[in-house]
Amino acid sequence: MSNLFAIAYPDVATAQTVRSEALSLQKQKLINLEDAVVVERRDDGKIKLHQAVSTVGAGAASGALWGGVIGLLFFMPFLGAAVGGATGAAVGASTDVGVDDNFMRQVGEKLQPGTAAVFLLVRDATADKVVPALAQYGGEIIQTSLSDEAEEHLRETVKAAQAHSVAV
Repeated sequence: MSNLFAIAYPDVATAQTVRSEALSLQKQKLINLEDAVVVERRDDGKIKLHQAVSTVGAGAASGALWGGVIGLLFFMPFLGAAVGGATGAAVGASTDVGVDDNFMRQVGEKLQPGTAAVFLLVRDATADKVVPALAQYGGEIIQTSLSDEAEEHLRETVKAAQAHSVAV
């Protein structure tokens, strides 16, 4: 079962840096992420989701490929690719993988204008490596799917890791 972590940061640049660090840790096999999204609350109060993976682009590419193949069967590969690409983009836009977009927008409404949060949907992680790597950027845990006891333990671990990174 996966666990959700939402961590608030004072600006979108820091939040994007943390997401990049989490993705780097995933390449090192220290964390297994299902989703990693930066939620920005702009100065005008609007919420912007910065998804790690564009389902629209992936859908369009896949649709164009299959549309082109089907178009070859009917001797109209360019029309097939165009129709397939448009259909794939539409399907990709309606696809929501990972953390629910509406939930992230609701939590984003609670952020101060000009700030951001990182939402990480974690399958599993090597906590003794991941927590210090992400704690160095500061942040405030605003939401998790952990039990109250586990969440409190995580907060204490993060504080200790932050204190250690400041001391070093």
